Amino acid sequence: MSDRTDRAGWTPPLRRRRRSRWAAQTPTWREARPALIADALKRASARPSGNWFVVGASRDVRAGGPPYGRTVGGVEVVVWRSDAGELRAGPGTCPHLGAPLRDSRVVCGELVCHWHGLALDGRPFAGWDPYPVHDDGVLVWVRLDPVGGEEPSERPFVPVRPVAGSAVDAVFTAVGRCEPQDVVANRLDPWHGSWFHPYSFVDLTVARPPRGEEDDVFVVDVSFRVTDRLVVPVRAEFTAPEPRTVVMHITEGEGATSVVETHATPLTGEADERPRTAVIEAVVAASDRRGFALARAAAPALRPLMRRTAARLWRDDLAYAERRWRLRSTGRFPG
Repeated sequence: MSDRTDRAGWTPPLRRRRRSRWAAQTPTWREARPALIADALKRASARPSGNWFVVGASRDVRAGGPPYGRTVGGVEVVVWRSDAGELRAGPGTCPHLGAPLRDSRVVCGELVCHWHGLALDGRPFAGWDPYPVHDDGVLVWVRLDPVGGEEPSERPFVPVRPVAGSAVDAVFTAVGRCEPQDVVANRLDPWHGSWFHPYSFVDLTVARPPRGEEDDVFVVDVSFRVTDRLVVPVRAEFTAPEPRTVVMHITEGEGATSVVETHATPLTGEADERPRTAVIEAVVAASDRRGFALARAAAPALRPLMRRTAARLWRDDLAYAERRWRLRSTGRFPG
């Protein structure tokens, strides 16, 4: 007996919709009030982060593999794993003569500088002090207290995700000429979805915007476009749990419990006149359909496709964030 017939209430994931012109959809500019988006951004910016910053994907830092480097808030950071898989992090500058440790090698679990062979095992040495680091299974976080400037926390805020082992995850990274707030503001404007990304989203309605601190969620009904006529309708909730993160949870429809986490990590310091921000987006997709086990088995082949999909969206959304920064920096837009 097939999956379709032995499961009561089975429904196909795809819906067929009538063709409609892009300009015929209902305008959303009245609902997308600048003050509403600004208030949501202000609330997000006031929440604590514990000084934790996402630096990359967990799978990008492999046991026995090379070190992984990123600059966060103008501070060079290097991350690597011991042979046993233990995650280690610290300043990306060698304490001897300043070599870039991201270009060094990991030998027997130690980070060995490629200029003069100084070896670091992750413990303090000659002024080189490790940073707190956290691996949540999808992303790697580093705590930088001088950059964050807040009261530090023991662990970062990790959004609720599907049960480990039940999902397929992929991490996409892009860099834009803007500040983290511009990336977050883009995500706190769901109304632009089917106008700015008609190749991916249709029939988008904000069913309920935030009503304040106690009800700070955007509830959105939207259909993901598969082909010109076939779509997957879902209900999703957008929240900003901390200043540099926006999370979309799918709450109803195909893939319920799946999440898309958008993390905005500043690469340059606060006073930099040409700021750069890394968008590190994790898609954690789940489904209760039996056939989804095949998707999990094919995860290595699916991840490049998931990243290409994110790349297309962020090509446009970074243009949005970069223009917002340019307007703010020249006084033509508040913020």
